[in-house]
Amino acid sequence: MPHPIISEFDIIFAGGGTTACVVAGRLAALDPSLTILMLEGGQHTLNQDVHVQPYKFVRNLAPTSTTMTFNVGNPSPRLNGRAPIVPCAHCVGGGSSVNAMCYTRGPASDFDDWGVEGWESKNLIPLIKKLETYEVQPDRPTHGYGGPIKVSPGGCKLGIFEEFVHVGTTYHKRQYAEDTDDLKTCNTYSMRRYIDGTTGKRSDAAHNYVYNQAHNANLQIWAGKRVKRVIFQDKRAVGVEFTSDPVSCPDAGQSSSIVKASKLVVISAGTFGSPAILERSGIGAEAILKRCNIKRLVDLPGVGENYQDHNLLFIPYFAAEGTVTMDPFFLGEESDVVVQKNLAQWKIDGKSLVAQNGSDAKIKWRPDDDELKAMGSAFQPRWKEFFQDRPDKPVALFSLCAGAGGLSHILPRRSYMAANYFTLYPVSAGSVHVKLDENGQEGLDFNAGFLDDPSDIVPLIFGYKKLREIVRRMSSYRGEVPMGHPHFPQGSAAVCRETTGPVDLNAPDIIYTSEDDDAIDRYLRDHVQTTWHSLGTCAMKPRADKGVIDARLNVYGVTNLKVADMSIAPINVGTNTYWTALVIGEKAAMIIADELGIGSRLSWKSPRSRL
Repeated sequence: MPHPIISEFDIIFAGGGTTACVVAGRLAALDPSLTILMLEGGQHTLNQDVHVQPYKFVRNLAPTSTTMTFNVGNPSPRLNGRAPIVPCAHCVGGGSSVNAMCYTRGPASDFDDWGVEGWESKNLIPLIKKLETYEVQPDRPTHGYGGPIKVSPGGCKLGIFEEFVHVGTTYHKRQYAEDTDDLKTCNTYSMRRYIDGTTGKRSDAAHNYVYNQAHNANLQIWAGKRVKRVIFQDKRAVGVEFTSDPVSCPDAGQSSSIVKASKLVVISAGTFGSPAILERSGIGAEAILKRCNIKRLVDLPGVGENYQDHNLLFIPYFAAEGTVTMDPFFLGEESDVVVQKNLAQWKIDGKSLVAQNGSDAKIKWRPDDDELKAMGSAFQPRWKEFFQDRPDKPVALFSLCAGAGGLSHILPRRSYMAANYFTLYPVSAGSVHVKLDENGQEGLDFNAGFLDDPSDIVPLIFGYKKLREIVRRMSSYRGEVPMGHPHFPQGSAAVCRETTGPVDLNAPDIIYTSEDDDAIDRYLRDHVQTTWHSLGTCAMKPRADKGVIDARLNVYGVTNLKVADMSIAPINVGTNTYWTALVIGEKAAMIIADELGIGSRLSWKSPRSRL
């Protein structure tokens, strides 16, 4: 039976992504009498196969997907004139409902580096433990064992990753560790997932914080509703204006409605959506507001600035015939006998390849002395300034995918594997702002900033070479997929081709000429992409330093308005950002609960699921 629609709530969340689910769910569990509304432009995800069956995550990234928004950046000379495309989630649960479920936790020192009072790692580690149930090993001091988010090895292991770890620990001379996510360790191999080890389902924020409180009529989620702007009386936020989302509800019309908030408005629309809501509400740089004919409420030039991401490459290889990979699953062939068999098993016990994301191994990579020397002089200043005295900071994350991922649909059917890697602390930054096109329609003025700083491409070039050496020593290796690699000059030792088997573990590395390096440089600029880890556009830092919010998430210059999502991160983080979004949500819930006077209630625990 649908809940009655009311015109005023205590708290309104403009956005229903990961962080909003955490905060709304925690507050509702603390005080069920609070009336809480989440307005989410995307669709519901409750018990939808594409969101709960782990192997289907790639479908959310398809160009036709309605669960993602594909933000097109401005062409960049650093990308050889290419316009980068950065998807972000467009559904309840946000990125937690569509991501690849890779469990990675960054160094605790990332939070200390933010330099924000109350957000130091010593204050956040209890929340980091509180949010998870770590199903991998007992009694790990930095992990939690009673939280809403489940962490497990997934449904089953794939043999291809044993090869990856074997080569990595011998040729690459990095150790294997059961726990590389202890908030400090680098240069070891392992991989866990945000998958419930009992049910085999994705462990997302929507199902584990809000959908499991469907019994509480005071917690409402209105999906398909796009927040246009915040409503103010003087400079106090008192509500929001919203319309039906044109993607989720194409036939609903675009008339506006207003809903009031008696206590608080929280903008939680993500790195793209949150600054846009602020700017449409008259909060932002004066020049941006003026060109969009928006009446200024607060001159806050940091809004939409400081856009940051991680830089990703996905490099495909041929795998030996008979190698078990995720390719039939990534292709979406539901009638495939192997897929049907695995689905049947998953429905019984939550196991099988259905509970897989295709990634069983990763390494948080820091270069050793020889590797650092091989990277050349262009990276040395960045190394000395940021990494050298921070041994817990990895430069990049290397991993293997058992399959061709998004390339499965354009490659001939066979077995593939892919080396993926992304840099964790690139220097480059961009911006996200609203703009009006020639017809007066709102658009996006998005500068991704990828590779704008010359040092950012150096570890990407080295990562291509290092991972190629690891992969070509794996027993399943059968050569490079040429279309997914640089086009090296004829006669080069680096030319990519299909082969009959791997090289010897002790074989010499490929020697690249300057022409080969140029080919790699061109390829990377043509293909480097987002890691879907966008952050920073409503930065939590001093207003004089282009900050947008203070340490208690309050937007400068107004009252009764907070921002809580990945847009608040003032600098980058060395992790897959789902984890950081959860931590931000837990901290935001504590801040708001404290201000409401309910922070000390004994019900500060997750309600048991009633799904």
